[in-house]
Amino acid sequence: MKRFVELIMSLIVTAAAYAIMHIIFVTDLFQWKSELPIYVPTGLAVFTGFIFYFIISSPVAEMLMRKLSQMEDRLTKMNLKELAFSIFGGFIGLVLANLIGLAFRGFGAVGTFIVVLLNFLFGILGIRVARRKKDEVNVRKLQEVLLTTAPVPEEPLVAGRPKILDTSVIIDGRILDILQTGFIEGKIIIPTFVLEELRHIADSADSLKRNRGRRGLDILNEIQKQLAVPVEIKEFTTPQFMEVDSMLLKMAENMDAFVVTNDFNLNKVAEFQGVRVLNINELANAIKPVVLPGEEMKVTIIKSGKEAGQGVGYLNDGTMIVVDGGSRHIGETKTVIVTSVLQTAAGRMIFTKMVAAA
Repeated sequence: MKRFVELIMSLIVTAAAYAIMHIIFVTDLFQWKSELPIYVPTGLAVFTGFIFYFIISSPVAEMLMRKLSQMEDRLTKMNLKELAFSIFGGFIGLVLANLIGLAFRGFGAVGTFIVVLLNFLFGILGIRVARRKKDEVNVRKLQEVLLTTAPVPEEPLVAGRPKILDTSVIIDGRILDILQTGFIEGKIIIPTFVLEELRHIADSADSLKRNRGRRGLDILNEIQKQLAVPVEIKEFTTPQFMEVDSMLLKMAENMDAFVVTNDFNLNKVAEFQGVRVLNINELANAIKPVVLPGEEMKVTIIKSGKEAGQGVGYLNDGTMIVVDGGSRHIGETKTVIVTSVLQTAAGRMIFTKMVAAA
């Protein structure tokens, strides 16, 4: 195969060299027509082809074969739907490029260059747009429109962009409760490399890590059983080695999807790279009950605070309650009145004072 490619490239180079030499000879650009025999262009073209074949063709053919092999690998990893939409998007892009290129046909070589550039840009653009929008097309519905066969059972329409779960949010477990409520729309994607990481954690020699990994696998099993949102396990690989977090962001960028996480650092990196993130911790903070200064509540004081005389208690959602003068009532449940609320990066702190006994 390689020899055949080298031969074809050499013939193309020979033909191109002959065309250039013939134009120079016919137009007498360098005034060679009267001094050189008519067979000179042919001889020079053949000589150029031999030089290319014996010196240059081998490395060029190797590079071309390597690129073709990489392209073949990428195409074989695509599912049929993704491949079909990529071809359709590229075709539409080329049609648009040539329609626009009609306006540049009268500009000679410059117009030809513009048309070629438009074909390249619109072809790539069509493929990228089609691949990103493929999940929004209901293939079952399209089959019913195009085919006159018996109706196919229709799958439920999946609205919204796909959501990719990372390892931390699976182990955390709260995502299962959120999915069961139906507040999240769109397909849930579980990458195979996240499954592999969970398996490694579950096989760890450290008992704490092992328990966390097994909990994550149990949560995954429960996520697959819930029916509110469709779940898909998807394989994703990159040519070079990448960490799990980097692969998550790359996969989300390619699929135009959200990353669901509770990892603060991953959240920041994703924002920097322009990848959209749904953070479970931010959601939990957003839905905590609102308290205003002057409201009364009951709180059990469980320990002393940092400042002298302060006691500390907690609401059911984990919000810290600081009670002024509560250190003398540790272990008791007291009625307190809210004086102020402080929002911090770690969550909310509510400052209170005890209600004076009637």
